[in-house]
Amino acid sequence: MTDNLITGIYPGTFDPVTFGHLDIIHRASHIVNNLIIGVAENKHKNPFFNLEERINMIKESLKGIDTKTCNVDVVGFDNLLVEHAKKCKAKVIIRGLRAVADFEYEFQMAGMNSKLGPEIETIFLMASENLQLTSARFVKEIAFYDGEIKNFVPENVLKMFEIKRKEK
Repeated sequence: MTDNLITGIYPGTFDPVTFGHLDIIHRASHIVNNLIIGVAENKHKNPFFNLEERINMIKESLKGIDTKTCNVDVVGFDNLLVEHAKKCKAKVIIRGLRAVADFEYEFQMAGMNSKLGPEIETIFLMASENLQLTSARFVKEIAFYDGEIKNFVPENVLKMFEIKRKEK
């Protein structure tokens, strides 16, 4: 019976988590039985929020999302995605696509992951139409220039930006 359960992993830096990420999480939770949100340490990207902050922001953001049909867990990792997926016994890697520009990078990444872990499939979910332009990178840039980001991120993420601004 448990052999039929599908564990999927949705990896990312989530710096910060956006409504676009949450949309993919919600939709992916209808595809797999267990969904692991894999928050990459990704020090070479020099994230604005530390790993613990990003994990906590996601957990808090998930309180408003219906994932009752799926077990959802949020974990950090600092190794190759395929190795992390194997450790979590994930059968699928879930990736979100916003535009054609995303596809080329994601296609190459899926190909490499397939070579490293041929038993793990990659599934692409298109961003919902109203979220296709949402990007964590753009959200940070807008926030750094004191622009309004409330249409792109949950309330708890807005509060984290306020806290970080006061710290700096």
